[in-house]
Amino acid sequence: MAGTAEPIVVPEKPTQEATQPGHNLDPGYAVIVWNDPVNFMDYVTHVFMKVFRWNKQKAEVHMLEVHQKGRSVVAREGFEKAEYYVHQLQAYNLQATMEKAG
Repeated sequence: MAGTAEPIVVPEKPTQEATQPGHNLDPGYAVIVWNDPVNFMDYVTHVFMKVFRWNKQKAEVHMLEVHQKGRSVVAREGFEKAEYYVHQLQAYNLQATMEKAG
């Protein structure tokens, strides 16, 4: 058939941000820190600053959420990065888990 052509599909170029190392294309897992009767609030704040490289204000917001609500979602990442954060937090004796974000 003359004059009929298949459309050309050009894949979208990833943005510069998406091509940066460590950028997560599938934030399908939530990293959750749970309240516990053992760790002091200052210690939890310190751990958040160390693991996530957060400033003190952001770390305190999540620490207070853990303390007042019993839990805080501290990250949404792909499986491997979420698992990495859970292991890091557990290494500091915080109760941390991950679950499929829905």
